[in-house]
Amino acid sequence: MDHPTTRTPEAAHFPLAIIGAGALGLHFAARLAPRLPVALIARNAERAAALRGGVEVGEAVFRPRAFAAEAPPTADWVIVLVKAGDTARAAEIATRMRPLGVLSLQNGLTAELLRAHCTAAQVDQGITTEGAYRDGGRVLPSGAGETLVPVGFEPVAEMLRCAGLQARVEPDIVRARLAKLLVNLAINPLAALFRVPNGALLEPPHRALLDTLVREALPVLRAHGLDLDERAALARVHGVATATARNRASMLQDVLAGRPTELDAITGALLRMADAGGFEVPTHRAVQTLVRAIERAAFDSPRGRG
Repeated sequence: MDHPTTRTPEAAHFPLAIIGAGALGLHFAARLAPRLPVALIARNAERAAALRGGVEVGEAVFRPRAFAAEAPPTADWVIVLVKAGDTARAAEIATRMRPLGVLSLQNGLTAELLRAHCTAAQVDQGITTEGAYRDGGRVLPSGAGETLVPVGFEPVAEMLRCAGLQARVEPDIVRARLAKLLVNLAINPLAALFRVPNGALLEPPHRALLDTLVREALPVLRAHGLDLDERAALARVHGVATATARNRASMLQDVLAGRPTELDAITGALLRMADAGGFEVPTHRAVQTLVRAIERAAFDSPRGRG
């Protein structure tokens, strides 16, 4: 007989499922599970079984109702929390779950890629400033944030609120996504390049480069609907760096772990917008080249190859 902590859960229908069993996916699932049945979709059967045996999230051991990506249950709503490079596969998994809607809470801009591979009636992208990171085998929350979802995803916002998370429907989700992209464009690549926590980017010599990235990106993002002037844009980025001063940005975590980063969905998204609009963004292009070089070096290390 299987041990009860490793038995495959019944493939029942769930009100909510989360695709992505990384730190943030586990953080969300652990908060939601006491309030409603939530399915957590892991990359394979081995990982799903390990998760069902228990994982430390915050101060408690969490035993999620975890499923392998190749055998997901059905669900009313699906949240996608995989790395940007895994978006197409996540979209295909979500389609098999036959949901009413699929919501990305990923970094960068992934909505179009998700729509291209997913046939659900509603597919869109929100934003979240919830944070979590791995510390060995543990998952540690890194500060409460807010989750904004597009119109049409009211049930998802309600489920998140019932779990004690800050969540609301944002009618102008496009501008909200662009504002978060601006923050990611400035903080994530520099944290990865200099291998420093977010707050260190506000100090010399990093501060000048941080502000240059903000100023360079701003005309491109304003052309797509961002309604911040330079002072407000700098204040937003500085505010996030201050509020998350001790955090390691996700791109830095990826580099240290020898994993591919989400550079293409963040800096790459800006470069594609700049090319289409005829904008010059030389500093962002230089940063992209440098982060790519670090990625290659990290992947070529024994840890990355393993």
